[in-house]
Amino acid sequence: MKTIFAYVVTTVLIVDMTLAAMFLLVRAIVYVTALDSPLHRAAATAAELVLGIVLLLGTTWLATHLAVRIFGTKEPPSMDPSDLSKSGFNESSAAPFEPRAAAASGTRTSASPSARTRGGSVV
Repeated sequence: MKTIFAYVVTTVLIVDMTLAAMFLLVRAIVYVTALDSPLHRAAATAAELVLGIVLLLGTTWLATHLAVRIFGTKEPPSMDPSDLSKSGFNESSAAPFEPRAAAASGTRTSASPSARTRGGSVV
């Protein structure tokens, strides 16, 4: 019974907040279109866009957090304390990088001071 009541209250609250935001934005649109000066109308349109973003994103954020807080699990997932001290590295596993295969004979595998290079300096 308590969960059903929470479902209903949350749904009604979300719908009410969204409708209130929409009615406020419609009133702002009517006010902005009634302005005579193009400069004032442009500034009011920018402010109306910011207001719309804040209201609708705020409504979505609040509705999401209410739903998670009401319907989320109450206890965190259980974890064994000995798992916290493990580093996650297993010595028996293979090395993350395999050594390079032996280079063919006659190929330079490392840079030497006498080797000729093309290009600029390496910093």
